[in-house]
Amino acid sequence: MASPSQTPDRPGHPDRRFLFVTGKGGVGKTTVCAALALALSRRGKRVLVAMSGPHERLSSFLGTPPVGHDLAEVAPNVWATKIEPPRALEEYGELILKVKSLARAVFDNRYTQAFFRAVPGLYDWSLLGKAWFHTTEERSDGSPRFDVVLFDAPSTGHGLDMLRVPKVILDIVPPGALRRDAERAWQLFSDPARSGVVLVSLPEEMPVTETVELATALQGEIGLPLLSLVINGRLQPLFDASEREALLAEPDLVDAAAHWRNADASSAERTLASAARRAARERIQEECVARLEREVAMPTTVLPFLLEGAGTPAGIAALSQWF
Repeated sequence: MASPSQTPDRPGHPDRRFLFVTGKGGVGKTTVCAALALALSRRGKRVLVAMSGPHERLSSFLGTPPVGHDLAEVAPNVWATKIEPPRALEEYGELILKVKSLARAVFDNRYTQAFFRAVPGLYDWSLLGKAWFHTTEERSDGSPRFDVVLFDAPSTGHGLDMLRVPKVILDIVPPGALRRDAERAWQLFSDPARSGVVLVSLPEEMPVTETVELATALQGEIGLPLLSLVINGRLQPLFDASEREALLAEPDLVDAAAHWRNADASSAERTLASAARRAARERIQEECVARLEREVAMPTTVLPFLLEGAGTPAGIAALSQWF
């Protein structure tokens, strides 16, 4: 595998203001967000990781206290927030109503909260809109508070529904603060010079299929710019193509790979069975990577599978070198 390198088209490109990081559940979106945030911060960028899921794992990846709704610095030049829809709606109400006590009375109310949950897309907008809002914040000298916002988006199906929300608001909501902000957000999201989608996949059949479908929907139906593809957790090949085919050529050996722990098997048989099992996985991995490169044509970064684990501060630091 090639050593880490940086090219202008890779997802570490620092000129985008907003990056959606999305893919099938379990492919390592938060891992990629953490590694990408560290890579950008090394270039002097002020980075915010905005998380939208129910579980917060970024803090364990970076070795910090748990991250909540309030912004927390998790590394030099890196901040994070786990956006909570009720809090985000209340903050949005404060911006519109201008009076904090009035906004709290309206939004911190179990009846109105039940109503808001019943409004299609409103909670999704509270997550996405809150992440977008942080791109508009400025410091006292007029410079952006954050140079880049990384949005750790929900997994494929929910993520697509969330990304549809700004266009739905523009189509059905009458003029007002909500429509104005959705229009400003959509102008950013759809601008390939300022925003982009980073697709994350594993080199496995189901994640690859969902990634291909997601890329088609994002480009066609939704119209968001695709920036790059990250293939996460690729095993370092142990065999070349001829060795792999030789190991997989014998059906008995391949079948034995499923039963390599058989107590009656010799040490040599177990070794060959393990090798065949690894060869089969390498072949699937190679086919999946080839399919992604063929059907999702965009700059691609392949992250290695780390034997010591990617979900640790050391693992994230190592992966950040690839961006």
